Amino acid sequence: MNENMTETGTQQTRKNPFFEIYDTPHETVPFDRITLEDYEEAFIEGIRREDEQLEKIINNTEKPTFDNTIVYHEEGKEHYYDLLSRVSTVFFNMLSANTNDEMDALAQKIQPLLTKHANDVRLNKALFERIKHVHRFHRILTKEEKQLLDNEYDGFVRSGALLDEKGKERLRQLTEEAGMLSLQFQQNLLKENKAFTLHITDKDDLDGLPATAIEAAAQEAKEQGKEGWVFTLDFPSYSPFITYSTRRELRKKMYMAKNTVCYKNNAEDNQEICKRLINIRLELAQMMGYASYADYVLVKRMASNKRTVYKLLHELIDAYKPTAGKEKNAIQEMCRKTRQGIDKQEPMEPWDTPFYSHKLKLKKYNIDAEMLRPYLELGNVIKGVFGLATRLYGITFKENSDIPVYHPDVKAYEVYDKDGSYLAVFYADFHPRKGKQGGAWMTEYQGQWIDSKGKNTRPHVSVVMNFTKPTADKPALLTLGEVETFLHEFGHALHGMFANTRFESLSGTNVLWDFVELPSQFMENYAIEKEFLQTFAFHYQTGEIIPDELINRVVKSRNFNVALSCLRQVKFGLIDMGFYTRTKPLEANDDIRQLELRYSHEAELKPESLQRLGTCMTVQFSHIMAGGYSAGYYSYKWAEVLDADAFYAFKLKGIFDQATAQRFRDEILSKGGTEHPSLLYKRFRKKDPSIKALLKRNGIKKVG
Repeated sequence: MNENMTETGTQQTRKNPFFEIYDTPHETVPFDRITLEDYEEAFIEGIRREDEQLEKIINNTEKPTFDNTIVYHEEGKEHYYDLLSRVSTVFFNMLSANTNDEMDALAQKIQPLLTKHANDVRLNKALFERIKHVHRFHRILTKEEKQLLDNEYDGFVRSGALLDEKGKERLRQLTEEAGMLSLQFQQNLLKENKAFTLHITDKDDLDGLPATAIEAAAQEAKEQGKEGWVFTLDFPSYSPFITYSTRRELRKKMYMAKNTVCYKNNAEDNQEICKRLINIRLELAQMMGYASYADYVLVKRMASNKRTVYKLLHELIDAYKPTAGKEKNAIQEMCRKTRQGIDKQEPMEPWDTPFYSHKLKLKKYNIDAEMLRPYLELGNVIKGVFGLATRLYGITFKENSDIPVYHPDVKAYEVYDKDGSYLAVFYADFHPRKGKQGGAWMTEYQGQWIDSKGKNTRPHVSVVMNFTKPTADKPALLTLGEVETFLHEFGHALHGMFANTRFESLSGTNVLWDFVELPSQFMENYAIEKEFLQTFAFHYQTGEIIPDELINRVVKSRNFNVALSCLRQVKFGLIDMGFYTRTKPLEANDDIRQLELRYSHEAELKPESLQRLGTCMTVQFSHIMAGGYSAGYYSYKWAEVLDADAFYAFKLKGIFDQATAQRFRDEILSKGGTEHPSLLYKRFRKKDPSIKALLKRNGIKKVG
């Protein structure tokens, strides 16, 4: 008999796993017992139960207080009432990491119900009146309680609680439409990325490609039932091809496929979706009394306003653009001298830049990503990253095969604190596959919080990546860039795992959006540190430790094309700000691509050259269209200033200094959103952050 069935006479009744306390290690999600039907049933019942809980708050005849209104809502984590949160978390994580057509169809059905429910809560007049009363008249609160109260009140106001009935109805229409459009944007992006393949049958067309890329392409072809080699737009396949292939026409084919995703005037075209999302967000912001969506968003960011954001972006342009020009000229000179596959009259194109950039880097530093792969076997990298956390914070990781996972690629670990106590569950999902979005991210299946009896519910966090897959002959061998990605997402995971706050909505990564990237980008600094690399970087065949001389070449090449890379990030930030600082809606005849070029031209060295290519970034820019970074993409550069400054504190004491690490944990990683991040950072660093450390690290100018 199926373990999810119970017998009543001769009739079997199946239990929905979401309705029960999970009978798994640490009450982890029982992925192996969840069916598609379970999701819809749990969503509907979860909404009903949450409505029931809210009615109890609203109908309470006692005077509204922090404890019977704010905390009652926040701490309603008894199994009966947390159903909606639990099913939503699992479903939408699977929609990104392991979806299929049936899941996508269910998402289309469920999204309007969830948006309506969220509006029913945020626009509930009786509930808001109670919250407003508590906000005005409350007992003496702790700092964390005060932060929660302010967040609750502001959240309702910023969600339309002060609007009249006509305004509330319009808001409902807009948010429901935006929810569906964001979902459609992501589904289109996944379909388009997975739809393209470059199928090669002539071995000569593999010229220049490293063995690892050829082996991976052969395996991909085998999995698709094809002869030869198949390359995809997944990063571990795309990046080596565009970097190493000597077949210029094939590089162009890959480049154009990648950069015209969702820009083909087909069913998956995202142009109109982008225009509508931008207009919806503008209208919502103006309904709330703000001139633009950026004005609305930035009030709740460290940057505070668009002037501060543009100041940072322009400072970076001024500091990096001269160096970027020199870097670009050097690549063009390499192209001019080599002219491999290019007629003398032809200009260097974007699909040539990675190819000649690689040749230049090889010439200047004798370093190549493929040289490092044999030393970066995934199993050893995992040990190295975990070992770094042990060395800094004393925590340890133990794989537990009894914890259910949603795909064989996923590994589950128990995490223990330095005193041996249980700290968290950590999932790691490493490789690309059908039904998985590209890129890398960190998420949670359970947040951290402390109930009224003092029980500290520990988090279940996950990192999802798209690393080079193992082949029949080789284990998964990573590039240094993939190691940096691992460290980045692991930094987010540490932020989640170290959470130690009373309220879940303030724990872990629930911080202001332009602070959330500090812990992740901070961890990237270790990727080229010799003391770190030599703890795990052993040749996968010989066991030889990575040579000092190879590490030295890596370190010397660290700032290769750093200015071009900076301008690329600034360009994305300018595109984001350009669309979301608009005070007038886009018209039907407005061209997304032309606006993108106009907004970002300051960060381009030769903006006129982009006009003829016919590519578009915005239509696949999920960060700002469907990923929460709308009017916030600058956060990566904002946090980079912080991470360089924070790592400098470690450099002064030693990169593994446990006292500094403990302060970083205590003052930043464990505090979540309980206080303003500028206060947390200053408490850790004993001073305000400065851009000087970033400029010094990048070699842009000398700093005294």
